[in-house]
Amino acid sequence: MDVPAPPFAPWSPEFIADPYPAYAQLRAAGRVHYFEPTDQWLIPHHADVSALLRDRRLGRTYLHRFTHEEFGRQAPPPEHEPFHVLNDNGMLDLEAPTHTRIRRLVSKAFTPRTVEQLRPYVEELADRLVRDLVADGGGDLAARVAEPLPVAVIAQMLGIPEADRDQLRPWSADICGMYELNPSEETAGRAVRASLEFSAYLRELIAVRREKPGDDLISGLIAAHEDGESLSEQEMISTCVLLLNAGHEATVNATVNGWYALFRNPAQLAALRADPGGLIPTAVEELMRYDTPLQLFERWVLDDIEVDGTVIPRGSEVALLFGSANHDPAVFTAPAELDLARAENPHISFSAGIHYCIGAPLARIELAASLGALLRRAPGLSLASEPERRPNFVIRGLRELLVRVP
Repeated sequence: MDVPAPPFAPWSPEFIADPYPAYAQLRAAGRVHYFEPTDQWLIPHHADVSALLRDRRLGRTYLHRFTHEEFGRQAPPPEHEPFHVLNDNGMLDLEAPTHTRIRRLVSKAFTPRTVEQLRPYVEELADRLVRDLVADGGGDLAARVAEPLPVAVIAQMLGIPEADRDQLRPWSADICGMYELNPSEETAGRAVRASLEFSAYLRELIAVRREKPGDDLISGLIAAHEDGESLSEQEMISTCVLLLNAGHEATVNATVNGWYALFRNPAQLAALRADPGGLIPTAVEELMRYDTPLQLFERWVLDDIEVDGTVIPRGSEVALLFGSANHDPAVFTAPAELDLARAENPHISFSAGIHYCIGAPLARIELAASLGALLRRAPGLSLASEPERRPNFVIRGLRELLVRVP
């Protein structure tokens, strides 16, 4: 083990408010640090995070090779089973060959053409949400624009009726609570209940689409076949939930984190307002890098690995610190500075390797659409009050972002 790690306090309000100075200390102290409270090895450097995301000696699961007992881990409590059945059948938490099969079939329905066809809908919806916010003189940017836009887009893709869409965000929020470090039993209970309710809803909707296919993504998943293979009903349910959760959490938090960063960097906001057409593409990437929506991504060590002379044995778990990697001065010039014109920006906010975010192109369209609409319709947008961070570390966001429009 190397030099003791500097303070890493993922449950501390001060750390959650601004983890980046602690990340700098972690990087300076070494390439790998053991963190006893979560029994994880912290990886803070961009080069290591990027390499380990692609290293097949690590996996999102170990059950394709080992039992819980063989891997030295306890099985989840039986009462958590509904959450794990839902979560563990989604391609984000699977490895080859099952991951390969599901991603290939999902890609048949989630094509670049399908995503591009959504652009007019995304832009019109973003414009309408911003227009309503402006008409009211401002409000909560999170609740009025950042949240409804990606939720509506994913629901539109899946073919979920508008009358049912209000249920999606609460279900998603309860399920995503399990992705935090050491979630409580109360959190697990909410996740289990949401998993059962969401799964039952989708099971009914899939049955309807089997009888009456449409041009939505669920119908596409039902129809997707290759070499005699298709998605099971559970795989379809898990895929739909994953697309909703991953498809809006990052976009919601990138939007509110991004605008909060812009308000705290008025020179950069002024430059963006002066040249939105030229800067929006690079601004989207920089805002994703600067205050990363997903701060940490976990991997199981399937075979012994070595990082900077430290052997991390099979059965261990590594915590890949995306937020730290995105502020690594070995890769980014002046990483603590917001630079909306940053040309070279190899951030890893969408992950890398076989688990690279399949929805990244759609997320970029959504972020550009809401950014453009706000710049166009609310050129004098300003912060109405200092926001409060959500008490989460892994999924980084704000409780609300109150803004005013003059």
